[in-house]
Amino acid sequence: METLTNLDIAYLRPLLKSRTDDSHKGQYGHLLLVSGCQTMPGAAVLATGAALHSGCGLVTLHSTAYAVQAAVSTFPSAMLSLDPEACFSRIPEGLMRFGAIAVGPGLGLSETTANAFEKLLARAQEEDIPMVLDADALGLLSQNPKLLDQIPAGSVMTPHEGELMRLVSWDSPEAKEEAVFALCRRTGCVLVSKGFHTEIYTPSGEKFVNSTGNPGLAKGGSGDVLTGLLGGLIARGYTAIEAAALAVWIHGYAGDALTERCTAEAYSSRDLVDALYLGFKALQA
Repeated sequence: METLTNLDIAYLRPLLKSRTDDSHKGQYGHLLLVSGCQTMPGAAVLATGAALHSGCGLVTLHSTAYAVQAAVSTFPSAMLSLDPEACFSRIPEGLMRFGAIAVGPGLGLSETTANAFEKLLARAQEEDIPMVLDADALGLLSQNPKLLDQIPAGSVMTPHEGELMRLVSWDSPEAKEEAVFALCRRTGCVLVSKGFHTEIYTPSGEKFVNSTGNPGLAKGGSGDVLTGLLGGLIARGYTAIEAAALAVWIHGYAGDALTERCTAEAYSSRDLVDALYLGFKALQA
């Protein structure tokens, strides 16, 4: 039986984790971002920035030379793992040190990347590391649906409408919900269906509807920011459902704040990274 929850401050505030005075960065999780390529480095930069604003202790970006150079100049607290090719071609060493992996923004769909992505899925499942799967990672899954069965437990998929239509098909709103819930049950994933009033679906039949966000978020890079934020929250120790709920609300709240300050037309996805703190502050007040 489906249950429906509207995401608001009253629901989300009790989910927030606190930080203890006597603590260190190693206690707050380590996120691996696999993002970007030589022709799309910006996605990696935006995802990295959002992850660093999520509260997790450490963020490592694995990407190509252009992306890691851009990331370190913009967000110097990120750690870097250089891929030797012009696209994602190999898995970083020491995968077990990461509490979560976010993969997909700006990755590309080359055969080299497809092969590396398949290996990353297998290793993450073997090491039981939850993943956030977005953008080109979803494209690679739609090209090779058997990989859906290799997604680690506790992971999150974040498709927009077009990406979702490549993963499942439907001919009515009711059929859409049924197909999405079936995909969640098959994969064990939480699914974030991005759009106006973003919806979150879970394998157990729960559905959450977000209450924040506006058309100003309909710009390139906005989804990359959500991916980094969501991955950082999972690495921080939130469950997939908690992280998805917090991420979409905070992301939308930041967009609402920027719309009020700058109008929906005039803010960028880079501005969104710097406004994420406003969502956290609203929940902590």
